[in-house]
Amino acid sequence: MAYNILIVDDSQTMRRVIRKSVTLAGFDLGECWEAGDGREALTVLKTHAVDLILTDFNMPGMDGMEMLKELQKDEKNRHVPVVLITAQDNARVVPEGSALGIKGYLQKPFQPEAICKILSQVMEKNRV
Repeated sequence: MAYNILIVDDSQTMRRVIRKSVTLAGFDLGECWEAGDGREALTVLKTHAVDLILTDFNMPGMDGMEMLKELQKDEKNRHVPVVLITAQDNARVVPEGSALGIKGYLQKPFQPEAICKILSQVMEKNRV
């Protein structure tokens, strides 16, 4: 089954790297949308069905945690699993993200195999 994903990162280059890594790793990718910050991501979610969100933590405008807080208020999309991909220290980010429903965490830089592994785990858990 192909999964539709939304990649949220303020760096266009990083969005491309993430997308290419997902493809190279063999993750079953359907449609893929991109957003430069949380606010843009919420707009994408209004018009597209997304199975998985990959988001950065630090972004200007609306950061990843603010986006998650808003996502929790959205009845239609609050169930969509979110994986945090960030260069931030996980001692701070993981507890805060877990409290907001983050389903997975991946630290930059990463290998394509690592992203496929975490995405497959998250989607497997989400099916149950």
